[in-house]
Amino acid sequence: MRKTTLLAAAAAAMLASAASAQQQPAQQQQPAPTAPAAPGAQPAVPTIQSVNIVDITELPKDTQTQVNQVIAERGEAGLQKLRSSIDATPKVKSALEAKGLTSAQVVAASMNTGGALTLITKKAS
Repeated sequence: MRKTTLLAAAAAAMLASAASAQQQPAQQQQPAPTAPAAPGAQPAVPTIQSVNIVDITELPKDTQTQVNQVIAERGEAGLQKLRSSIDATPKVKSALEAKGLTSAQVVAASMNTGGALTLITKKAS
């Protein structure tokens, strides 16, 4: 459960970063010199390599319960932030549109270290 929560939070943060990066004016950047990673440094957030979309009803019952708990803990503000980040990320938005969905149907997100983003959707009831 904690892993799901952390992954959802990491995905939301990563998408939020992508959204804010797209909203900033373009600046000329010079490549930064690469330095060895410091011991104990946190690894960089992976980039999105693939997008998987799963409806909550396709998940096992215990996983559905965990997802619903994460949704309740995050609240409406967190959900809106996630959805805004999705809308600001063309690759993710187009993956949803290809399935006939919108960010309004996304209730959670999870990203693994390999860059596979999983969006959990829920149809309006």
